[in-house]
Amino acid sequence: MPRLQEIHANLVDRLQEARDQGWLGEVAAIETTMAAAVQKLAAMRDWAAQPSTVHLGMPDFRTSAGRRTTDSGDNYSN
Repeated sequence: MPRLQEIHANLVDRLQEARDQGWLGEVAAIETTMAAAVQKLAAMRDWAAQPSTVHLGMPDFRTSAGRRTTDSGDNYSN
């Protein structure tokens, strides 16, 4: 993200130079590139603001071990 911010700042300088020189095609190209950079920076900020951990819950080992919680009776008495 810092590199993209640096690129955006450079584009601002280049845009001003292109306007001063009357390079209309360059102005349009820089404006398009700046819009994409702004959009990408916004997406990066949104992504960075999201929690970095995900709650996956607790697995239910009883069902995977072949036991059910509704079993009645003692299967181990002999």
